[in-house]
Amino acid sequence: MRKTIQCLVLAACATLLAPAFAQSYPSHAVKIVVPFAAGSATDIMARILADNLRAELDQPFVVDNRPGASAQIGAELVAQAPPDGYTLFVTTNTSHSANPFLFKKLNYDPIKDFTPVANIMRIPVIVVVDPKLPIKTLSDLVTYAKANPGKVSFGYGNSIGQVVGASFAKRTGIEVITVPYKSSPQALSDVVGGQVNYAVTDMAAGQAMVTSGRVRALGVSTLKRSALMPDLPAMSETRGLEGFEVIAWVAMFAPAKTPKDIVDKLNAAVRKALARQDVKDKIAGFAAEPAPGTPDELAEFVKQQLAGWGKAIKEAGIEPE
Repeated sequence: MRKTIQCLVLAACATLLAPAFAQSYPSHAVKIVVPFAAGSATDIMARILADNLRAELDQPFVVDNRPGASAQIGAELVAQAPPDGYTLFVTTNTSHSANPFLFKKLNYDPIKDFTPVANIMRIPVIVVVDPKLPIKTLSDLVTYAKANPGKVSFGYGNSIGQVVGASFAKRTGIEVITVPYKSSPQALSDVVGGQVNYAVTDMAAGQAMVTSGRVRALGVSTLKRSALMPDLPAMSETRGLEGFEVIAWVAMFAPAKTPKDIVDKLNAAVRKALARQDVKDKIAGFAAEPAPGTPDELAEFVKQQLAGWGKAIKEAGIEPE
């Protein structure tokens, strides 16, 4: 009985202290781990948020870049950090949607090891083609590829380009040569130079070349058309690709079991930052779209993205490493 009473008293104290702890949070510097190199879109977005969170919560928010192993190094670091709100993770679909299906073994679980904090932005993926080719639509590309089996090539510079490109080929029944690059700009340059026929790239990397006419955009990987390129058809509008959607996204997480009051405080601060016009303008500069939401909405989104990416990777026939 004495032990039971002690447990009840401790539980009551924890319940009473939690709001007070959250109210005083943060009391010192907060580290934001980014699993990519400095200068990447995710890194720049994390630094924009760090500046806004510093102003809103009156403590330093410091970006800590931990690139490598397809975002696994940063993910493992955060998964093992104390759940006290002083280690955060600004990451993408790479660590939380693609890796579970691209690698046979991960030392973290994207669901169990993290607490969703806030969705940040979504980056559409586009299919672009050499404008010298007689191809103006995705249907034209399918027809052209079927007339030239095994002779048409496409380039990609990241996991989402690989998945979207392979899934597109599988669904439409075309035989293409896949050419991996270290980055999307390299793949785009080879489309312009005629070394590959088309590329699958994030809109942030490809928008300037589309606008200048150096490449021709054929479709966007969002389920509906993107407000950033409203005249560009969604891939799902093409026969054989109905319901298709694979997108790049950026969100903030904390280690599992981070107190809800701290998560809610961070979420409110992130959403306030995303509502600022100057931040919206900077996100538009990435050819991305703000995606504010609650922690519960992010949790559901991550589950949906895991299912979607898993289906796309498996149907594309990509074997895990």
